[in-house]
Parts: sequence; C-alpha cells; structure tokens
Amino acid sequence: MRCLNIRFSYMAKSGFTLFIFVLMANTSFSQITGRPFPQHVSYYKGCIKPNHVSQKKMDAQVLHFYENWKKQYIHASPGMDQAYVFFEEEGSRFQSVSEGQGYGMLITALMGGADPVARGTFDSLFRYVIAHPSKPESPLMAWSQFSNSRNKDQTSATDGDMDIAYALLLAHDQWGSRGKYNYLSAARNMIHSIMQYEINRDSYSILLSDAVEYDSKDYFDMRSSDFMPLHCKLFEMATGDAQWNKVVDKNYKLFSQMQETYSNDAGLIPDFIVHINHTAQPAHPRYLESRYDGCYNYNACRVPWRIATDYLLTGDKRSSEMVNKINRWIRQTTSDNPDNISAGYTLGGDDIRSRHYEALSFIGPFAIAAMVDPANQRWLNSIWDYLVQFKLKDFDYYDNSIKMISLLIVSGNYWNPANSSVVYHEPGGSTQG
Repeated sequence: MRCLNIRFSYMAKSGFTLFIFVLMANTSFSQITGRPFPQHVSYYKGCIKPNHVSQKKMDAQVLHFYENWKKQYIHASPGMDQAYVFFEEEGSRFQSVSEGQGYGMLITALMGGADPVARGTFDSLFRYVIAHPSKPESPLMAWSQFSNSRNKDQTSATDGDMDIAYALLLAHDQWGSRGKYNYLSAARNMIHSIMQYEINRDSYSILLSDAVEYDSKDYFDMRSSDFMPLHCKLFEMATGDAQWNKVVDKNYKLFSQMQETYSNDAGLIPDFIVHINHTAQPAHPRYLESRYDGCYNYNACRVPWRIATDYLLTGDKRSSEMVNKINRWIRQTTSDNPDNISAGYTLGGDDIRSRHYEALSFIGPFAIAAMVDPANQRWLNSIWDYLVQFKLKDFDYYDNSIKMISLLIVSGNYWNPANSSVVYHEPGGSTQG
C-alpha cells in the first residue's frame, strides 16, 4: 500500500544505540550467513549494471546508505522486544505500515553479513508483524498501526504481506530455519493465507486486502504495484501451489492489455485497475486515494521495479517486453537526462502538473528497468549517479526505502532464494527446508 509523501525527523542517537545494544545482547543464535552482502549476483544473460564505477565502490555506496537508512527508520517498539520501520506524520499517532515492514525485512535479510546484527533486527521486525495481525490468529499483518502499538485498521495490505513472505524465504536461505523462528514454515503459512484471502481466484488478479470478499464491489479491482511476478514464482516453489502460476500468467496478460489499450506510447500502468472481469480499465479519479488513481502515480511508480526483477532473475521475456516499452518512452521524454524525470505521469506520458520535483520512488524503479537491455548502459550509469547523490535527510520514508532497494538491485546484490541449494518443493508434494 502506498505511504503518504511526508518527511520524518531523525531518531535520537541514544535510542538507536540502545536498540543495537539490546539486539546484540539478545543474539544467542548464530550469525553465520548463507548469502552475505555483497553477493555480486550474475543476472540473466544480457542484463547490465552500471559500468562506470567499480563494483567495490557501488557496494560501499549501498552499505553507506543502508547504515543511514537503518538509523533513521528502524525503531524499537517501547517496552517490547520488537522493531518497526518508522512511518509517522509529525503530530499524529501514526507509527508504521505493513508495506514498510516488508521493505525493512527485505533489506535486512539482503544486508546480512555486512550488518552484524541483521538477523536480530529481522527477528525484531518479524515479532512486530506477529504482534499486529489483521485478524486474530491470521499470519497476515494489519496494514497500519498507531504509536500506541494498536492497529489503526484491522485489514491487511496485500503488497506488505507479499514482501514479508518473500523476506521470510530470504531469511531461510540466509540464516536457516533452525533458530528461534522457522522462517520457511512462517513463509508458507503466510503464502497460503495470501492465496486464500488476497487473491481473486476467479480472475487471479490481486485483491487490495483481506477485507475484499467475492461480493465486494471492488472484488475485480487491483492495485497495479501488488503484482510481483518474481514473488509469485517463489511462492509456487515454496508451497507447490500451482495457482501462483495462474497469478503470473493472468496478470502479465492483463498488464499487456492495459499497455496496448491505454498507454501504447509510454507503456505505463495506472495506480489502480478496475472491472477486470469485464473490460479492465484505469480507475476513475479519487477511486481510493487521489484524483490521480488512474495515472502512473505513487503506487504504479513501483511497477518497473516489480516487473523488471522478474527478468533479471528468471529471464521471463514478458517482463523485458513490458519494461522495454517504458524504457524507450522514459529515455525519449527525458532526453536521457534523469533530472527530467517527473513525479508522476498521465498514461499518455505527460507530466502530472505541479509535479516538477525529484521523487526517488520514481527514479529508482526506472534504473531497475534499464538493466534489462545493454542499449540502456549510458542511461543506467546516469541514473545511478543521480540516485546516489541525494541525501537521506531530504526525502521521506517511502522515497528512501525504495531508493535502498533499488541500490541493492542495481548494484547486483538482489538475489533469488531459489538459486541456492535450498529445495523448496519436491515431486509428490513433500517439502524440504
């Protein structure tokens, strides 16, 4: 679920130091990592990374930004052995959202090895997830929480749950599941619940939350950025549930139709798609969040990231075909100058008025999309330089978290747990982990 575009104050240095001390004091488990940062993943044949800076320098830039990101956004929950990714509007009681918790768990799992307390941080974030279920006994997380640690809204947000489940698979690969938490078992429980409560098993589109039921008016609507094909492929491997293949196939087909029908030149996808069971179309203004719900806005800006990673790690041609349409358009409309990237576009590819400012949540995903084709090398190099020069203090949680994930992917440090020695699902229905 998209988080509001607001700015946060820094966490007190003393509070962060205390949190790290508690983590280290409670670290009775092994910190041995299976995939320590940096990983230098070999992406699919033909994919590129920035080639104008050394790998060592890119790794150092990623680690430096991570250290600052973690200090700013990983907060201890007062009086509890839990942590959350900080999301709080000044003067309000709003504390965190499941989307941010998913980002935090993905990031800390990927930074294991470089961060000596990454596993302790990950487990503290996971305990916060467990403590804030969308429904009693549900493994899905309530999408938002107040600063008093109570749930603001006892419904889930599908994107947060999907990232949390994927992060648990990463954790299983990184640290194993024989410690305090069986990450693989927890991931499977969450994946089963996502399929049961957050996937429309008529259209195999992705529901907005577990509150949407078959007779809900938005049963055939979806948030475009919730389609994460790489996640879905891993979920199928982890559980043996072939329905995840249907999610991948149906939504790739849906996105292709949306590009051809509504954004043939730019290849953009709207924030929300409605009426998927009849004639799918962009949502009308103020469908759910803003007058730009039918535009390429603060939800859909993540689509190039979510789609392109599928090509980087699996070579799915549907992914490259989709993002290459976006690549051609964004390079042309910006004249290959990242400084011309706007914070939102109409599906026709025009800037949203009054949005002439930098938004890292738009810039980072365009960098990931550029990686699928060597023809984008100079463009990718330019975006990397542009992205890393921004200061964390000048942007909010949403922009900085997407920047953090983008830096990991573009530097070659985003890995697919299926590529390890782990066997998720064996013929005959048995599982191993």
